[in-house]
Amino acid sequence: YAVFYTDKYILLKTILCVKCRGMEIVMDEYKKKILENAGIDMDEVLERFMGNTGLMDKFFSKFLNDMNYTKLNTAILCGDASGAFLAAHTLKGLCGDLYFKDLGKIVCKQTYLLKGGDMESATAIMPQVAQEYEKLSAAFKDCLPLAV
Repeated sequence: YAVFYTDKYILLKTILCVKCRGMEIVMDEYKKKILENAGIDMDEVLERFMGNTGLMDKFFSKFLNDMNYTKLNTAILCGDASGAFLAAHTLKGLCGDLYFKDLGKIVCKQTYLLKGGDMESATAIMPQVAQEYEKLSAAFKDCLPLAV
C-alpha cells in the first residue's frame, strides 16, 4: 500500500501513485511498465477509467475472451474478405477504446486494406497483427489483476 502526505508521495514496495483528475490512483509500477511495453497507453487508460483498476481488470479480461482476433485469423485463412473486414474493424474499435496503440495501429492499416479490397496485402500483414496480439495477451496474462 502507499501512504500519502499532501502532494508528496511515500512509495512502499513498487506501488506507483498517479494523479488523475484530482483522484489518487494506486497501481503496481512493474505491471504498468509491462503493459506499456505491450503497447498500451496506460496514462490514457487510467484517465478513461478514472483510476478504477478493478474496472480496467474487467475490460482487459474481456479482451482476452473476445473472439474477433480468432474470427479475423479464420477469415484471412479462408479468404473471406467481408468476414475479415468485419472482424478487423471491430478489433480496431476495441483497440481505440482501450488505447491498445500498437495492435490498433496495425489493425487499422489492415482494416483500410480490406475496405479497399486488397486482401493480399491484408493477409501479408497478418503476422504483424498476430505478433502484437500475442504480445498484448501475454502482458494481460502476466499482469491481471491490476487492482491492488
